[in-house]
This record gives sequence, C-alpha cells and structure tokens, in this order.
Amino acid sequence: MNTIFRKSVLGVAGLAFAGGMVAGPVAAHAAPAVETAPAAAVAVQADKPDMGKLIPHGVQGAQSRIDLSDEQVANVKAIIAATKKAGMDERAAVVAIGTALQESKLENLGHLGERNDHDSQGLFQQRPSSGWGTVEQITDPEYSTMAFLKGLKQVDGWQDMPLTVAAQTVQVSAYPDHYAQWEQQAADLVAEHWTS
Repeated sequence: MNTIFRKSVLGVAGLAFAGGMVAGPVAAHAAPAVETAPAAAVAVQADKPDMGKLIPHGVQGAQSRIDLSDEQVANVKAIIAATKKAGMDERAAVVAIGTALQESKLENLGHLGERNDHDSQGLFQQRPSSGWGTVEQITDPEYSTMAFLKGLKQVDGWQDMPLTVAAQTVQVSAYPDHYAQWEQQAADLVAEHWTS
C-alpha cells in the first residue's frame, strides 16, 4: 500500500512539474487544489459513527428489517435528537431505536383499543398507569425518548450489555429476547442519521 501511495504522489508531482514547464507558473500553482479534494472526502466519511461502536457485541440471532415511511424516519431523527439532548452517545441511540422498532415499528402509537397491551402508547409503548407520563407526554417522541433514556441511564453497565438485555431491563417486556432482532437496522439508522 505504501508503494502505491508513493507512486501516486510521485505521479502527481511529475504532472505538476510537467504542467509548470509547459504552461508556466499558473498551472504549477493549480496542482495543490487537486490534493485537497481527497482530504475533504475523507472528512465526510469520518463523521459517520463507527459500526464497532454502534454494535460493540455483534448482533444476536436472526435480524429483521422493515422499510420506513417518512413519518418513521422523522421518529428516528427525533430519537437521535433526544439522545444528543440527553448527553448520551450513539450506542444509546441504537438501543433506543432498536427498542422502538420492536415496540412500535417506529410508529407513534395511540390507544389500540382491544389490540392494546393495557394502556401502552407511543414509540416505546410506555404506560401512563406505570408512571411513564401522561398520554400526551408519552406520545411526544422527544419526551418518550428522554423517559426511556432516563431509565437506561439507571441501568448499571448498560453500555456493556447486548441491546436486548439493556432494552429489557428498562422495558420489562413479556418478550425479552425480541429486541435483539432490530440491532443491525437500528445501528444502520444511527450511522445514516447521527450527523444529518
């Protein structure tokens, strides 16, 4: 790799010298502009979160994936914004989005009538009767995310847990292993939208 880089640098230097000899000093001064373009491209890639940080333990089990509507993408962005507001990192956003994918498929659920799990509502199916807040609060994506993250912060060592264990500790679901299937899509969404 070092040899390829050295040959590329020598090739660019040779072109710059030849250009200076043929066209005079103006062409020779234009050469550095060519060198700055790749550095800008590298900076854009560096802004994306590292997948190793987003999924530090690897995914567990078969992964599920759904196509998202504009509304669901807006909810992803709201979860990320609330995570940043809470002073938490990209991994917290992955846990929150993975949890919301399992609980609501990232749809801000109202009361579902007979299909409703007790009085669960919002992105995280939080329950007013369990102290998560009022219906108006838990159907507000920022509020519900902040409430989830407050619970996550209280879980000692959540950063070192698989997503499904961290999510289950906060949510206390009847299906504790179901969160695991959304980790890859949650990480992909955080990678895509963390800096947007």
